[in-house]
Amino acid sequence: MFENKYIQQRIEKVQKLKDLGINPYSNDSKRNTSVSKYINVNSDLFQTQERRDENRHYILAGRIKFFRLMGKASFLKIEDESGLLQIYVARDNLKEDFYNTIFKKNIEVGDIIEVSGYPFITQKGELSLHVHDLKILTKAISPLPEKYHGIQDKELRYRQRYLDLIMNSEVRKTFHIRSKVISLTRRFFENKGFLEVETPMMHPIAGGANAKPFVTHHNALGIDRYLRIAPELYLKRLIVGGFEAVFEINRCFRNEGMDATHNPEFTSIEFYWAYKTYKDLIILTKEYFEYLFEHLDLPTTLPYGEFKVDFTKFSQITLIDSLSEIGNIPAPIVKNKENIISYLKEKKIDVNENMNLGQLQGELFDEFVEDKLINPTFITHYPVEISPLARRDDEQTHLTQRFELFIAGREIANAFSELNDPLDQLQRFKAQGENKEAGGDDEAHEMDEDFVNALSYGMAPTAGQGIGMDRLVMLLTNQHSIRDVLLFPAMKVIKHEIDLHEH
Repeated sequence: MFENKYIQQRIEKVQKLKDLGINPYSNDSKRNTSVSKYINVNSDLFQTQERRDENRHYILAGRIKFFRLMGKASFLKIEDESGLLQIYVARDNLKEDFYNTIFKKNIEVGDIIEVSGYPFITQKGELSLHVHDLKILTKAISPLPEKYHGIQDKELRYRQRYLDLIMNSEVRKTFHIRSKVISLTRRFFENKGFLEVETPMMHPIAGGANAKPFVTHHNALGIDRYLRIAPELYLKRLIVGGFEAVFEINRCFRNEGMDATHNPEFTSIEFYWAYKTYKDLIILTKEYFEYLFEHLDLPTTLPYGEFKVDFTKFSQITLIDSLSEIGNIPAPIVKNKENIISYLKEKKIDVNENMNLGQLQGELFDEFVEDKLINPTFITHYPVEISPLARRDDEQTHLTQRFELFIAGREIANAFSELNDPLDQLQRFKAQGENKEAGGDDEAHEMDEDFVNALSYGMAPTAGQGIGMDRLVMLLTNQHSIRDVLLFPAMKVIKHEIDLHEH
């Protein structure tokens, strides 16, 4: 490690600084403002005749992103989290021979420095800092990528996110928005009277959604545990216990493939609301989006790739109706299992003939409808077969009181009036197990007797919903890979990591 000749040269400079009695990793910064605050406070200088004020004094700190040496003076640009600022360093303004012996020879792009001085406007009209004192805070021994090319390799950006963040302020902006979205989400639900709770991340049964779990082992108990697929069944146990409105912003884990919208671990919010139905959640979801856009100060029409998404135009349609009206599938086909199988084969789409009618209708939706849903669309009334935890519709008992919200062709939220009939829930768990054994669905929900037992004590009529926070941030920031909104996404193992593991 650190064999590169440029790194070796920087390591030599670290030692030179130490030999000169300068700590290249000091921890006594006196910074008293940020770049953005400095720019805001001193913008009035553009209106003055002098265009400088030597009576104002500021101490800033940041990473050197640009360095232009001009003999007796230099222009640098330093960057902190809030922005980029030009600084002017003149030889005669620094103490003793600091400029020639230390500054010119041992400080370079990538280093983190502290500077103090007064504000002025350059001849080119740029607000800058006239430096009268400078010190190094952190010597960087690895050089930054060349400014104009940056990091071209996306794999490297994800693996070395710290370098990506150093080089790309737009990436930092994306994660600022992500943080604000999560914070605003918490505030919205607290303002609505919901209680934030925490539930286990290691489960005895892989439940709450249809997905393959990650398995771990509990040494003290001598048993396997499953990393949380979803917190649903625990949150509903709390409704049984008497809480009437709960939410959890949670980290979930699913042992699935990775693609543009799937990462093995992801963030979502799940919330449950007693004495409400899925219809109330449709209203709440619209309010939630209005709240986000108001507090994020975003326009209500946003670009997403080739689309323009209008977040004021929510629509609603049942899943079965969407197959014909949006997917253009002849109505007689969508209600017959054999007809659907034949139709999919005609379209050259692989089909599992062990699937039941509801599952096949779900396949039709995935293939012919989902990617056409650009403006926010609530798809309602899913078949019972693909909704094991949702309440049956009172009038159409083969369907459930469920919706999923789709935006820009992607699922953002899943919600339903909760099933609170313990006998119905028991039978659905059994049916899921039988279907799994028959080869129809290897991700089917397993039997959870304790949850059924909880329902047997009575759960108030309840509505529940989950919203994928990662996909939501993707929409709001026009990102098309989930890895661009996760600070540290899952990555394939590379050779030197395998070697380290083996040794």
